[in-house]
This record gives sequence, structure tokens and C-alpha cells, in this order.
Amino acid sequence: MPAHPFCPYIVDVGTDTHAFISDLARGLEPRADQLVDASLQCLRWELPKVWAYQDIAAVLPMAASEHITTLLDFLEQGTETDVKTPPAAIELARLLAKHRVPISDLLRIYRLVQARLVHLLYEETTRLTDAPELINAATVALSAMGFEYVDRTAEQAVAAYQQERDRWLQRRLSVINEANTRIGTTLDTDCTAQELADVGTDRFADLVTVDLLDSALQEGDVVPAHVASAVRRVAQQSVLDGCPDSAVGTGERHTYPEGSEPARSLATGQPLRHDIEGSDVPPWLAASPDRRRALRIFGIHSVLLVPLWARGTPLGLVQFLRHRTALPFDDEDLRLAHEIASRAAVYIDNARRYTHERSTALTLQRSLLQHQVPEQSAVETACRYLPCGSRAGVGGDWYDVIPLSGARVALVVGDVVGRGLHASATMGRLRTAVRTLADIDLMPDELLTHLDDVVIRMQREQERGADEIIATCLYAVYDPVSRLCSLASAGHVPPAVVTSLDSGGHSPALRVVGFPELSSGPPLGLGGLPFETAQFQLPEGSLLVLFTDGLIQSRARDVDTALTLLRNVLARAPASLEATCEDLLSALLPGRPTDDIALLVARTRALDARHVATLDLPSDPALVAGARTYASDQLAAWGLEELSFTTELMVSELVTNAIRYGKAPIQLRMILQSTLTCEVSDASSTAPHLRHARVFDEGGRGLLLVAQLAERWGARHSGEGKVIWAEQALPGRGSSELRSVTAPLRP
Repeated sequence: MPAHPFCPYIVDVGTDTHAFISDLARGLEPRADQLVDASLQCLRWELPKVWAYQDIAAVLPMAASEHITTLLDFLEQGTETDVKTPPAAIELARLLAKHRVPISDLLRIYRLVQARLVHLLYEETTRLTDAPELINAATVALSAMGFEYVDRTAEQAVAAYQQERDRWLQRRLSVINEANTRIGTTLDTDCTAQELADVGTDRFADLVTVDLLDSALQEGDVVPAHVASAVRRVAQQSVLDGCPDSAVGTGERHTYPEGSEPARSLATGQPLRHDIEGSDVPPWLAASPDRRRALRIFGIHSVLLVPLWARGTPLGLVQFLRHRTALPFDDEDLRLAHEIASRAAVYIDNARRYTHERSTALTLQRSLLQHQVPEQSAVETACRYLPCGSRAGVGGDWYDVIPLSGARVALVVGDVVGRGLHASATMGRLRTAVRTLADIDLMPDELLTHLDDVVIRMQREQERGADEIIATCLYAVYDPVSRLCSLASAGHVPPAVVTSLDSGGHSPALRVVGFPELSSGPPLGLGGLPFETAQFQLPEGSLLVLFTDGLIQSRARDVDTALTLLRNVLARAPASLEATCEDLLSALLPGRPTDDIALLVARTRALDARHVATLDLPSDPALVAGARTYASDQLAAWGLEELSFTTELMVSELVTNAIRYGKAPIQLRMILQSTLTCEVSDASSTAPHLRHARVFDEGGRGLLLVAQLAERWGARHSGEGKVIWAEQALPGRGSSELRSVTAPLRP
């Protein structure tokens, strides 16, 4: 066999396979560039998608060159040589992992390069020798050494690939954890959308915009995206200060062109990825001069369109854009963005639903509360209602001022346990029940007993599985004639009472702030336990402060500290009750109260003795005429002679009724305020009632006459008996004259 120019000793060595392969590899080293070109051509044909990434395409020639050089060295030196993975191959593995190219493609690159080189070696072997034994031995050795090389170098490349993959997975999990932690911290739609934009620009995108459908921002059902694609930019964030790369400002309204990728993504709920190369700019992304300018100046090159869908309903669209980050988005990025946006969509929908329910409950709550205190002269009042600032929702706190007979007034504060529409509706039902019970002039403890029965009945009527109805209530009655305050509590916090001590004119009066000793009964709805009425007199000008527990309960301090603070504020309260309310709220409330608050501040007045006339009567029918005369004389003294006839008739009937059916002592009382009230009290607890007298009956028409002549009439019971009263409107007078007659209250 003639000698080969590269292997002159082949004839001498015979079947020395390893020496043959070594010289064979050495002889191919000058042709390494040709081998690299052939390998790259094979890779382009077999793995075209890998060449789509510019950074990978830039590294592949170097990696192939180093692979062939290292493999030839390995064949030349033998299997005992310590072979290391080429640095370019390590970089290639990391880039493949970075672009989420499957690891199988990495291993295939190794096999293709190795197979191409070994195939050329096979061809070179058959060209250099025709000895069958040498050809067979060399073929087996080349195959074994090729696989040995792949095993040794691929192990390090796979480790680099896995390390980069783990780093990406860790970053992905970090982004997801950040999204779980930072998105949905509040139940505010705009805030939640901004949290999504903030998370999206943290190591993921360079610009994130969040658009919501107009219908999603309004109360009611969301209009399907294919019907209306008008959106509002509710949030956006950029790696550049001020979001100069966004052509639409926060709060601006715009639309997606019909048939565009954003409109299609929003309507179908499918996320889309779009890479911008050169002049290939989609029309929707350059729909306005501002958007074209942003594309040109900032070089936006990759966009993800991710719809915000929750519970099968489209809410809006999130756009993730890159311009500072060189790498475009890939499919894994699209899946990550879709996962984050899907979670955020649920939070946004929860915030939207909460806002709608809160708005509805708050509207219902405010519609049920008292907007204007009715005209009465017993107290001067100021009131506040504040819904909680937490995500718990609107509660069931309420207040009420109810004028009663005999110039008296009822002050009410209550709290329904729970949140939302149910609590607001329950509050409305209880407030109506209280006003109805107050209209029949029950004592505070009796009223709460009946109200407790109402709550128990409501519990029985509600749906199975619904939350149990529990409420607290404080009911107080103030009489400006006797200056007596009667109150009872159903599990409610006691009121604060502010009185002034006379200093003899030498210094400002000293204010004393206290909480009356009050037996607090059980909350409404428990049943079976009694309520007690406490009574105490209040000097004229005293403050009676009723409030719900939200005013004094806070996570930042205990109740005793709050009560001390409340005492201090009331001790220096200004003359204005409105200012007193503001001082209490600003001193006791945090920025976002965690519970609803109802506050009612009342300053007591006393009815001037000149406007109250009292006559004690023995149980003698002969003295009815004297009662009529007394009433007529008193009306003349008040300048109300026009009411003499009707008043004498009503007094006659009421006194006669008390003498005939009641018990001594009997008393006639006339009260002049904005109306004229005639009261007759006796020691009997028998309730009066109207009846239709027959034609020949001598009696039975007294209360019927009173009901016809009076503007209002009724009866109330107390521990001493009952009082039957009747009110008449005062005759029309000039405003100044009317004030002189109907201003019985001292300043």
C-alpha cells in the first residue's frame, strides 16, 4: 500500500488503530474551517428555529469551531486526555436555556456536530486504507471516542443549561410571588391595576399599561368586549420616569381599532405576542402620531397583549412592552404574563364588585339615615356617620332623633353586627321598628324588649345558613320640662355626659365628663334577659354624646385610652356642636377607620316655666268645669284665645275620662312650644281606646272628639300610670310674634 502524505507510517504500523486515528485527526486539522462550515450548514438545515435568535446565531459558529478543534484534539491525544467543554459551548447552552429552547435541541447540536465530523473521518479512513481489519477497528474506535467526547463535554453543557434554566425558573417564581404579595392588597380598582403595572416593570417588561373597559368601571354588568371596546387607561408604569414611552396618559379614554390584535385578544380572552422588526409595525401600535413617535424614539420591539378576564367576563387588557431590554418576549414570557394577569384580573374584579356593593350599601345606608333633624325644642343636635375605610364593607350603624309627645325627644344610636347590604338592610328595618315603637311612647326598657322580639322574629324569617342577626342599641328619652333623661342599653356602649359646675362667675365653668352608671342589657337577638331603664336629671346646657364602638375601638390603643382621650376632647369642647363632632373624629379616628361610626351629640334645653301650666285635680266630676276655666285663662295669658273652644272641649273630655276610668292623682298639664299640648295623667295603667258609640249611648264619644279636634293625640305609660295627650297647631302669626310666643327655651 503506498504511503499517505499525512500518514507515511501506516504501512509500518499495520493495525495500530489508535495511532492511525491520532494521525488521521492531525491530518484533518488544516481542514477545520471546512468542517465548521459543513457542520453549520447541517445545523441550519436540521435546527432552523435556533438560528432565529440573534445572540444564539452569533455564538453558534464559535461553538462549532471550538467543538471540532476540541474533538480533533481528543482524537489525537486519546481517551486518557482530560477533555473540557469549550467555553463557547457553555455560553451556547446558557443562551439556549435563556430562550427556553428545549434541552433536547442542545444535545442534538452535540450529536449533529459529532456525527458530521465522525462521518468525514469514516470517509477519510476508507480513502487512506483498504485493510478491512484496520477500517473496522478504526470505525469502532471512532464511534466510541465520539460518544465518549459527547458524554464528557455534554455533561458540563447540560449543567450550565440547567443552571441557567433554574435561574430563570427562580426568577419566574420570584415574579409570581411578587405578584401574589403586591397585587390585590386593597379593594380599590385603580390601585390594584397600578400594582399590576408596578410588578410587571420589575425585571420583566420596560413598560406596562392597564386598560379597563368603561363598562367595567361603572356599576352594573360588564358589556361584552365584542360589543364595546372603549377602554380607559387606569394604570401604567415604565422603567423611565413619567412614562414618556406611553402615548396615552393615565385616566384617558381611547378605543382599540376594530379587528386589531388588542381588540381580538380582549374579545377572545387569548393572549398574543408580537415582535416588531424593522418597518413591520402593526397599524394598531402606530394608530396616532404620538404612538408612532414613541415607537421611533424609544424603539419598542416586543409586545405582549394579555386580556384581563375574570369569571368568564372581559374586564380589560394589559400590554407588556420592551424597548430597553434587548431580548424580545418569548412564549414562556407570554405564559408568565398571562398567569400574573389572570391573578390580577380576579383581584380587579373583586375590587370592582366590592366597590359596587359598597356603593350600593352606602347609598342604602345613607338613604335610611336621618338627613335632617326634625323640628323639636328639647335638644340641639349634631350628628355624623362615617363608613369604615377597610375592605370589610359598610356596616349597620345608625343614629336617630325622634320627637315625642310633651316636648320630649328620643335619641337613638345602634349598631348591627356584620357588613354589606345585609347589615344595611337590617339597620333600616330596625330603625323603622324603633320609630314605630317610639311613636307609642314606650319606656326605654319596654321599647328594647319589643325590639328584641323583632330581631328574634327576623332571625326566624331569614334564610337557612344566613348569618345570625345581632345588634346593639341605646335608647334615651329627654324631657325638657323635668330635665329628666331616661335611657336603656341593649349591649351598647354608654353615652358620655358633660355637665358644667358653676364657678360663681370668677372663672369659666368647670366641665365634668362622665359616663352614667347604666345596666347594659344583652344585645338584641339573644332574648330571655331583661333591660333596665336608668334615670337622671341633666342641667340645662349639658351635652349627651351617643356613639357606636367604632369611635373608641382601635388596634392602635385600648378602649380605656380612647375613653380618656374622649373625656379630654369633651372637657374643652367648643360651643359649636358641629365643631365638637369634628374634634372628636379627628382626635379619635385613624386615617382609615376599621369600623363604621355613628356619632350623635345633643345639648339639652329646659322649657321655661312660663310655658308650662300645671293643675292638680281631685277625682271629682264637679271639678271638670274648673279645669276648663283654668285652660281658658291660661290660653288668654298666652294670647291664644282662638284655641279656647277646642282646647276647653278636649280638656273637658280628657279630665272626665281620667276621673271616670282612672285613678288619683290626676293632673292637667299644658305645654306651649311650637305646638300647644294638653296632657292629663292619672295613676291607672288602663290603656284608652277609641270606640263607636251607639245612637242612644250617653258616653263613649270623648276620645273620638279629641281625635277629631287634635292634630295628634296618644297615650304613654310610665311607672306612675299613664298620660293621655293631644296636640294642636298654633294659629298663624307673623314670624316675630310667633317667635315671642314659641321661644320657651332659654339660651
